[in-house]
Amino acid sequence: MDFSLSPKAQGYLQRLSAFMQEHVVPAEPEYCAQLQNLPDWRGWKQPPIMETLKARARAAGLWNLFLPGREYGAGLTNVEYAPLAEITGRSSIAPEVFNCNAPDTGNMEVLVKYGSEAQKMRWLTPLLAGEIRSAFCMTEPDVASSDATNMQATALIEGDHVVLNGRKWWSSGVGHPHCRLLIFMGITDCTAAKHRRHSMVLVPLDTPGVKIERMLSVFGSYHSPFGHGEVSFTNVRVPLDQVVAGPGRGFEIAQGRLGPGRIHHCMRTLGAAERALEFLCRRSLHRVAFGKPLAELGGNADVIANARIMLEQARLLTLKAAWMLDEVGTKSARSEISQIKVAVPNIALEIIDQAIQMHGGAGVSRDVPLAEMFATIRTLRIADGPDEVHRALIAKLELGKYNAKNTASA
Repeated sequence: MDFSLSPKAQGYLQRLSAFMQEHVVPAEPEYCAQLQNLPDWRGWKQPPIMETLKARARAAGLWNLFLPGREYGAGLTNVEYAPLAEITGRSSIAPEVFNCNAPDTGNMEVLVKYGSEAQKMRWLTPLLAGEIRSAFCMTEPDVASSDATNMQATALIEGDHVVLNGRKWWSSGVGHPHCRLLIFMGITDCTAAKHRRHSMVLVPLDTPGVKIERMLSVFGSYHSPFGHGEVSFTNVRVPLDQVVAGPGRGFEIAQGRLGPGRIHHCMRTLGAAERALEFLCRRSLHRVAFGKPLAELGGNADVIANARIMLEQARLLTLKAAWMLDEVGTKSARSEISQIKVAVPNIALEIIDQAIQMHGGAGVSRDVPLAEMFATIRTLRIADGPDEVHRALIAKLELGKYNAKNTASA
């Protein structure tokens, strides 16, 4: 396995790091001051500083870095993009600055890989330009959505239209004032094979029958102007050509969407953990209690050492998963992708928690970004599949090496 970066990727790394330090991190206080954390999403506005940062990033050529194809993105492999995602993970506002923010990244990947030319022209072009935002409507409130076969929402074909009914929630990004597109997943044929029943449908947010019922809070925050919405679909009728790749291919598309996205999530999470460790170390050296710097008290040196060890292990495992995705594809990297999805958020949470503890009362305030980091990454242990589902897949694949056939041949 070779994790070295090409000269092109190294150039992006240097430029991105400099842009983060010069523009993004200093803008965090102003961005937060411009936010409106209100339950009523209709009053949310995009902080003006974000549009300024996006324009600067695009002018600097630091735009759509996540897309591997040169036609639409920077043409980087997953291994090459991984350290860039880690850098953007150091700031909660950075992914949007560079138009590398979920769920738009996943939705753009769907359109690039599965979309028709008409679908690309209508939706991919403005998404690539950062002119609109999008949401992904899959999880449902009335069923355990960790098992996607439980899905109850329907996408039934009627002539040259598809009619959508159901209720979705945790549709992240739907509250954004620039959100224009939803990707809806629902059952088209309940008699088909289990993984051929569902379809994905492109739905303009202003289509009659689509209603944002409410925004859901996460640890007391509504994550404005992004938002995680509960959305109802009542006899929503759209043309049949808005089904992505044709009816019955929803599960196939979902699996193709999730692999790279989980790499991105984990590398951004490592970036947040690195920043938390930096806060921890600086605090431990400059804060004095009982006549000594905190770094010299109790087991704090062990805490710092263990954090560094865990971070390096997690990064290497994530890079391995990224390398496998590049070399052998998502299917052959399923175990490694699930491994990082369990390991990385848990390691990051442990480090962030230690950094909060080192800061005392300041750690849970807005004076430092640690509490926001903790809430975001704790949510990640549920998003894109809970830990238990990933562990089950890892165990299944591991035990498969020792099934009766393999054991007999051994």
